[in-house]
Amino acid sequence: MTSTHVSPWEWGLFGVIVLAMLAIDLVAHRGAHHESRKKAYAWSAAWIGVGLAFAGFVALRHGGTAAQEYLGAYLIEKSLSLDNLFVFLVIFSSLNVPEDKQRRVLFWGILGALGFRALFIFLGLEALERWHWVVYVFGALLLVAAFRVAKSPPTQSNEEKNKLVSFLEKHLPVTREFDGKRFFLRENGKWQATPLLLALITIELSDVAFAIDSVPAAMSVSRNLFVVYTSNILAILGLRALYIALAKTVHELRYLHWGLAAVLAFAAAKMLLSSWVEIPPLASVGIIAVLIGASVGWSLRDRARTARKNPRESGASGPHDLTSRDALR
Repeated sequence: MTSTHVSPWEWGLFGVIVLAMLAIDLVAHRGAHHESRKKAYAWSAAWIGVGLAFAGFVALRHGGTAAQEYLGAYLIEKSLSLDNLFVFLVIFSSLNVPEDKQRRVLFWGILGALGFRALFIFLGLEALERWHWVVYVFGALLLVAAFRVAKSPPTQSNEEKNKLVSFLEKHLPVTREFDGKRFFLRENGKWQATPLLLALITIELSDVAFAIDSVPAAMSVSRNLFVVYTSNILAILGLRALYIALAKTVHELRYLHWGLAAVLAFAAAKMLLSSWVEIPPLASVGIIAVLIGASVGWSLRDRARTARKNPRESGASGPHDLTSRDALR
């Protein structure tokens, strides 16, 4: 685990940046009942700007190679986190969580992910440092994940996500009533969880499942604890704003899952062939960008072509449009 040359003040600076951005985000949205997509795009751009600016800091402190590794790991996590948006849609739709309450759930959900990711990344890098054969286990896991994503597009996996919500509803004292933005309320003398707590628990459990894929993928680019953790965290911190910005349109990226599957397969290949083939970090950044860019571009081109051929049908509401609107009502 190559983190011996990272000074404590560098970790401290990273912590200050994260806490400062979270505090600004809280203050900026205090009392807000609705956030426009335009504002959400601006916040997404701000989070991405911070992530890219930190790459410059990594370059100054640790050189160009480390910065390239950071960008590769950041791009992998940012790409794979798009899959989370579909999960958020399903969870909020299943529990009928109003839009003005979703931001609170996402904020605490993403905050909880900071701890989970730290644990996963530390244990994963420690395992790779101690036992070389673990690299093949991670590679195999990534191949399985690539096959799963390619076979089952996120927009078609609603049933599985709903099963988790249903399971928690049956095994936890849950009420269907909302009490403002609280996670608990007292009903008939007993404390019960509101749908907000149920949504939060489901999001946290889903993130653990996602981490099993995304953390090894990031490790295929770098084994530096500082690089992997900072890039991972700065990539997921902007998920809340990204969700608000893309919730109504993400279902239109019908070929995105092919790009995500290709990124996972590429990461698997890097892991499995690492003893014989070394792909430079900058080349990894380019390959990942091309894979995601191609899947998004293909999706947008297909959408435009469908709109030209069937203008009425393209404007009609499909099942995923209903899901999106239900999740944001």
